Amino acid sequence: MEALTSRTVARVFKSRAVVEGAGVHLHRAIGFGPPHRYDPFLLLDDFRSDQPAQYAAGFPWHPHRGMETITYVLAGEVEHQDSLGNRGVIRPGDVQWMTAGSGIVHQEMPKGDARGAMHGFQLWANLPRADKMMAPRYRGIVAAEIPAVVLRGGATAKVIAGVVNGVTGPVRDVVTRPEYLDVSVPAGVTFVHDTPRGHTVFAYVTGGEGWFDEGRERMLDDRQLVGYGTGDRVAITAGAAGVQFLLVSGRPIGEPIAWRGPIVMNSEDELATAFDEFERGTFIKKD
Repeated sequence: MEALTSRTVARVFKSRAVVEGAGVHLHRAIGFGPPHRYDPFLLLDDFRSDQPAQYAAGFPWHPHRGMETITYVLAGEVEHQDSLGNRGVIRPGDVQWMTAGSGIVHQEMPKGDARGAMHGFQLWANLPRADKMMAPRYRGIVAAEIPAVVLRGGATAKVIAGVVNGVTGPVRDVVTRPEYLDVSVPAGVTFVHDTPRGHTVFAYVTGGEGWFDEGRERMLDDRQLVGYGTGDRVAITAGAAGVQFLLVSGRPIGEPIAWRGPIVMNSEDELATAFDEFERGTFIKKD
């Protein structure tokens, strides 16, 4: 049997402040540079803020096609509704996994908690050509459905998608076989996790500090993203303050990407068609 190898750090990136929607201030960790860099993932936004003026305007009505949005809320709430009549609230600890597929028009309006805190993340994942025009769907996952696995040394992994120590997360039927973990590691403890060979893997630091490679060459802290190279596992050691991070992986799609704003297709012609349909009012596909 071939020996497992640890993944090395291929790149480190500090998320950048950007303004999106109707004036929402957030930090973007993925979404710069070539769109294939983290295939199948396109974008990662960190919208943690304690100042309502930075997020209250929200994300009014806008379209999506050809991709998925994964919204994970830690504090505050996000109210959403769409052109299909769906509506609801994403509360602390909840996840909404929305597959836009053939097209949806929706809005997302954040609301802070009693302290004004609105904390969370949104990840965009591409869809393969064969699934880009599938019927839109939602997976609304409440906090109580997300298992928290306690590991040796006291590390804890909340399993949104994927498997940790035989425990499987609630999101299970996605083509790119994603893994999405929210991990907390106490000071001095090392978290080791096997990752599928050939899959894209990254970690995003959400608190504390730690070493994200086996050789402990560089300590990283809040709002830094680590893109990993090839291999079979990651080894992350917490510093004196402990460390918290999102660990995400997925199977690359390897197809052409034509991406403009909230729509992701395989060609410029498909993009032009999507925006033309949106202008003409034929964007939403009926069964």
